[in-house]
Amino acid sequence: MDPRTSWKGVFPAVTTQFRDDFSVDLDATKKVVEALIADGVSGLVMCGTVGENCSLSQPEKFSLLEMAVGTVGGRLPVISGLAEYTSVLGSTYAREASRIGVDGLMVMPAMVYPAKPRETLDHFATIARASDTPIMIYNNPPSYRTDVTPAMLAALSEIDTIVAFKDSSGDTRRIVDVRNMTGDRFIPFCGLDDVVLESVALGCVGWVSGMSNVFPREGETLFRLIRDRRFDEAMPLYDWFMPILHLDARSDLVQAIKYCEKLIGRGSELTRPPRLALDAAEKVELEAVMKQAEATRPALPEVGLPLAA
Repeated sequence: MDPRTSWKGVFPAVTTQFRDDFSVDLDATKKVVEALIADGVSGLVMCGTVGENCSLSQPEKFSLLEMAVGTVGGRLPVISGLAEYTSVLGSTYAREASRIGVDGLMVMPAMVYPAKPRETLDHFATIARASDTPIMIYNNPPSYRTDVTPAMLAALSEIDTIVAFKDSSGDTRRIVDVRNMTGDRFIPFCGLDDVVLESVALGCVGWVSGMSNVFPREGETLFRLIRDRRFDEAMPLYDWFMPILHLDARSDLVQAIKYCEKLIGRGSELTRPPRLALDAAEKVELEAVMKQAEATRPALPEVGLPLAA
């Protein structure tokens, strides 16, 4: 299938691994990518919020994309976050990411100030003109203070390369609103972990997930159960997962996800300043959540394993 139209399933927002001097550790990040592929995720988002996009230089981002594209080898889609401060920088990034061979761009509003709707629309349109790589619009108004409303998405429907949207507003009614306005024009993705059941039940065909970095098989299994309307099996797994999924909605979600990765042996907790390590009380809180999760980790229903198929 053409990856432009077949994005579906769980796409972890991959963490960027750092050395002790805060330089990017490509080898360690490659191990994270390889482990996620082995656990059967459906796609990868590199250099998203969880990948600390805005704390990386463009050359660092491009080195991460080259590593990911080379490691994946076409087995599943690789999407790059795009969170540049100006439309010119965003366009430059889009062209280079396209040259590297990513399957898509997850484009955030310009990360400078809460823009007017027409400014945000112009930013998206400018970046869309810079390459022919498919684009997923990323809406996260709680974090970035710029809201891409259903009406704004509808206004972008004539731009062929904008193919998907990821909503992290937490307002699942928007999934229905976009569908009512645009039909099946856009591929809908859930972008907030702790509303994934509601989002997929309402029509999302994919999930850009933070905490599926920590429990990727559980994430992909949960997604498939909901997709297949196996709610009697999905609900116990969702109940078990929810204390972990809530961590994705925190302002310090990057530190929380990476600390949980460390606890389970999937990565390092190190984040690049200005993101600082969690304090002692916060670590104790997460340790308790993870201890409970591991102690009660459920047997997973059959959903067509191996998941990587």
